Amino acid sequence: MEEYEPVRFDFPNEDLMCVTEKECESSKEKAWKMSFDGASNALRHGIGAVFVSPEGNHYPFTARLNFFCTNNIVEYEACIMGLRAAIGRNIKTLKVYRDSALVIYQIRGDWEVRDSKLVKYGDLVAELIKEFEEITFNYLPREENQLANALATLASMFKENRETEIMPL
Repeated sequence: MEEYEPVRFDFPNEDLMCVTEKECESSKEKAWKMSFDGASNALRHGIGAVFVSPEGNHYPFTARLNFFCTNNIVEYEACIMGLRAAIGRNIKTLKVYRDSALVIYQIRGDWEVRDSKLVKYGDLVAELIKEFEEITFNYLPREENQLANALATLASMFKENRETEIMPL
């Protein structure tokens, strides 16, 4: 116990210029969040994605698909639209959420992609993922994905008028 030295509480601060944020702040605090969804009916297919900034601001995206596709293809299209939007906005840390276990678990590699129509979609998602420093894919209960679901549903409901330009939401 002879090596014990008491803590000194005199900290001279005359050379202190400023106090800044720690550089080692967790990237999770700076992460953007994205939820996505697809809606499909007999005539039309719509996709939606919602981004939430680290500050809590919401940015919705929606589109309508003008080709025949399955429900799972609609889900992949929604994910790809969202990932491309994030890349275009230089978002590097992203937490992705979806209420479809199939798509999330296939993208994470937990489940094998067996549908031959989805293989190329999975490959494209894998390429897009390389653009991020950190990205995670998480399953989300349907009741927590209502905004993306509403955007996708709205996009699938609008009847297209080729003479009228439809502005993004």
